[in-house]
This record gives sequence, structure tokens and C-alpha cells, in this order.
Amino acid sequence: MRQALAVARRNWGGTHPNPMVGAVIVEGGRVMAEGSHAQDGGPHAERLALLALGHRPREDATLYVTLEPCSTPGRTGACTDAIIASGIKRVVIGAQDPNPAHAGRGPEVLRAAGIEVTTGVLEAECIDLNLIFNHWIVRQTPLIAAKSAVTLDGRIACRSGDSRWITGEAARADVMRWRRLFPAIAVGAGTVMTDNPRLTARIAGEPEWCPWRFVFDGLLRSVADRSMPGVYTDDFRARTIVATTPHGGLGYVRKLRDLGVQVWILPSATQRVPFAEFRKRCAAEKITGVLFEGGAQLVSQILQDRQLDYLLVYRAPLLLADDRAKPVLSGLRSEKLANAVRLADVRHEVFGEDILTRGRVDYPAQMFIDETTFSLG
Repeated sequence: MRQALAVARRNWGGTHPNPMVGAVIVEGGRVMAEGSHAQDGGPHAERLALLALGHRPREDATLYVTLEPCSTPGRTGACTDAIIASGIKRVVIGAQDPNPAHAGRGPEVLRAAGIEVTTGVLEAECIDLNLIFNHWIVRQTPLIAAKSAVTLDGRIACRSGDSRWITGEAARADVMRWRRLFPAIAVGAGTVMTDNPRLTARIAGEPEWCPWRFVFDGLLRSVADRSMPGVYTDDFRARTIVATTPHGGLGYVRKLRDLGVQVWILPSATQRVPFAEFRKRCAAEKITGVLFEGGAQLVSQILQDRQLDYLLVYRAPLLLADDRAKPVLSGLRSEKLANAVRLADVRHEVFGEDILTRGRVDYPAQMFIDETTFSLG
């Protein structure tokens, strides 16, 4: 199953809106064939593994697959039909199909055909492989995630604004891996104007890859600047979308569109882009996941609005111990631990001297906003 997971990850970020799935066929204790789903509309991992085997499976053959085989015809035919027709006698499954309409049906179909089926092998790892797909298929809404790099005392920059670099090279390389996974990356206008980020995935040995790049700018401040940010002028500008409000000014909207940049004008009574409306628009456009990388004010507002689904925090062994250093999150009034926001399904990974903690955001029944905190988002 670990080999099947590795095979699935070869198509990291390339299968949206479908899941990543890996399959291997073992005969005589040896992996004889592999298959992985590569892209939406393409053949499924199980079919590719059976094709790669090149002969009828032996009596001792076992198919290992990271996700329950589909049992409905769809565009490529039901994988359960292909498995039964192949004559394979044993199937080992990692995770169950997250779609309530299909969950558990694949194993039932296979067992009814006389195939021995084992489920739940490395289940947590197989579920974690498809965070974005699992959220999308169950809720029909994008996974809204946020990433940050912090010191041990939860600061993202010194009081002077100095923040490069809090984490080491290994952690920053892992950020590029997550950028490659998510269909979209988002930042606020302040981040674009101050840091001028490229917001692309740059992984050693691979071509630079550009997701959808969102800039949250309710007043189109980033367009008023004479020095236009690179995301509005570079070779990937057609992949840039500015999320704004009716308060931004039609002249700036025309300027962006003339540059080839897309603009989403979302209904809002204030100058702040409403995250619930943004989420609905992403769902309509079939954008299944968005990774917010900054700034702290923007991500704090998403948290306050209960719109943040997943959080990734890289912690470096640094202490600023300065009350005026910039915190990673703010705006809540958590006077009791019962009112704290927690992470669920937590996973930890080590990158050099830094530690990544990530998990699903679990909101308390009551969450209080600090009314003294003001943010335009």
C-alpha cells in the first residue's frame, strides 16, 4: 500500500477535480505492475495497473489500491467490472470512497463476485492524500486552507517587518509542493504590493507551474500603484484573478482586464471582499481548493468568518519575545480554552530544524470576536 501511495503521488496536483489514486499488482511477493490516475477523464489507476500487468493475473495475485474502486460506469467504466473480468482473486483497499452515495459499494460488488477484499489498510494516509477531493466531493465547496511560517512564539515578522527567512530551505521547498497541489493560491493586496510574490510552484527538476492566483483587493489599491505587481504583468497574468467589491472603481477594473487579468466583482455592502461569496464563486467555477498565503490580516478575517477549513503552520526554532512583532493570527477574544479554535486530524512533519503542524480547523460552539480589532481584510 505504501508503494501504491507513492505511485499516486506521481500525479501530485494534476488530477483535479478527481482524486489521486495509485494501484499496484503483486504476484509472488513482488510488485509486477503499477497504475495511477493522471488527469480528469483519463483511465483509472486499477485499469492501468491491469493493463501494465500484460497477462492474466496469477492465482496468488493481489491488487492494492489507495481508494475504493468505483462501482458506477462514469466516463471510463466501473473499475469493479474491470477487476472482476480480470480474474484477480484478492483486493486490498486503503480509503473508502468519501461520496456518501457510493461509499462502501465497491467492496460489496467485489465480494459478491467472490473476490476477497480487505479494507482500511493505511487508511489515514490514504485519506490524507486527497484532502482537497474529499472536502469537495462531500461538501461541493472548495477547501479553504492557509499557510504560514512562524517563530515559536507565533510571530511572522519582526516589528520592523523583517521576515526573510523565518524557516529554512527544506520547509520553503515543501511550501512549493503544497502550491503544486492546490488549484489556487491567494494573497491580500498588501502582500502583493509589499512583497511582489510570483505565487508559482518552483520545484527542482520541474517546470515552473502557475495555479490560479487570487489577489484580494476590495478597493483595488494594488492597481492604483504606478508600479504594477508582477502577477498583473508576467507571462502567467491570465492565471491571475482579482477578487474585489463594487467599491473598487470601474476604471481600475478596465485596466486589469486590458492587461489580461480576470476580475471577480463580488457583492458586498462594505469595502471587504466577502469570503462566503468568494467560496460560492469558486464552487461555480469548479475551483476545488484555495491556499491562502497571506497576509496575517486576511487570514485572520477568514478565521473570524469561520471560512477557514485547513491550516498549515511551519514553526522555526526562533523566539522574538516582542509584543510589537507581528502575530500570525488575531481578532478573536478567547477568554476560555473552550472558546479556542483547535485543529483536528493533526499531522506533524519535520523539515530540517522546522516543524510543520497541519490539520482541519475545528471551530468551538461559541467564538467571540474582539471588537477592538479593525480590519479591511
